[in-house]
Amino acid sequence: MKFNLKDYLPILLMFVVAAGFAVGNVLLSQLVGQRKSTRTKLMPYECGKDPVGSARERFSVKFYLIGMIFILFDIEVIFLIPWAVVFRTFTEAGGAARLLIYVEMMLFVVLLLVGYVYIVKKGAFDWGERARREAEAEARALREVRARHTDVGAKRAA
Repeated sequence: MKFNLKDYLPILLMFVVAAGFAVGNVLLSQLVGQRKSTRTKLMPYECGKDPVGSARERFSVKFYLIGMIFILFDIEVIFLIPWAVVFRTFTEAGGAARLLIYVEMMLFVVLLLVGYVYIVKKGAFDWGERARREAEAEARALREVRARHTDVGAKRAA
């Protein structure tokens, strides 16, 4: 097969159209859009929350645990879907290979299921009253530490 630069012309055309669409929309919004600057419009936007208070506010550890659990099960899907798509081609190798490939994937799923059961038993998904009280206590303790920190800083400055 001979290399021909013309074969890549549709890809280049796709990039040109995508860039033109993006630039065109930005320019069109600048030309046609309203320009009423209000206090609310000039405020920074942070995920639906008003950006009030310190930027150093800490999140509960549960927030990060839920994020890691999401990534764990996302990785499971990333491995499971391609395996399911090509499983039929794998099984054409013969009976023993078919069983081995199936058992390996079921072992993978069982290990992830064991991890899921473990985190459920540990209460990672428990957002009941007890978890709220723990989060509120953690937030109070952090506020107290922050207040002490600012008091020490003010005393040093004086």
